[in-house]
Amino acid sequence: MKTESLSTRTKIWELIKVPFLAFDKKVDGAATFFVKNYGKTRFMIAMSKKVQYLGIEKLWDKGPKAFIYFFLFYLVRDTILYIVIPILFAKATTS
Repeated sequence: MKTESLSTRTKIWELIKVPFLAFDKKVDGAATFFVKNYGKTRFMIAMSKKVQYLGIEKLWDKGPKAFIYFFLFYLVRDTILYIVIPILFAKATTS
């Protein structure tokens, strides 16, 4: 039984893997980077390090546009993760 499900998973993975890697090659590895870093872009990782180093206040002084992008990224991400998904899950399981 386990070998059947394992082989099925392997077949599905192979079907998904080839188009994903082709797409990833077209975007210079950005797709695998995005998946490996849980949805963060290179810019967001750099901004996170700047926030850790400078602090929020000095980041605003350095560039309000970058600060706003940083803030909105986390606002949208956290809203989806902690508000929208639980509401949808609750609606799906209670009705």
